[in-house]
Amino acid sequence: MMPHDPLRLCVYATIALLGWLLGPWAAAGFAVLGFVGYARARRAGLKQSKCVLRDTRLVLGYLGLIAVAAVAVIVRSFI
Repeated sequence: MMPHDPLRLCVYATIALLGWLLGPWAAAGFAVLGFVGYARARRAGLKQSKCVLRDTRLVLGYLGLIAVAAVAVIVRSFI
């Protein structure tokens, strides 16, 4: 029997590192990337996600909110 590979923890740590280094740019990028992925999956018929929010409409709203908030922080930093 193979031991469990905690790959997700490595992925989460990498995303956290990128978020720390790139700040709101990383949050906006990952949110837009996730939004586009979920939008495509929803158009293809996915209604339930493995995400904690389950309903893909809620996931899209969540990712959209993150993207808007990150863009607002980026714009605010230039003003």
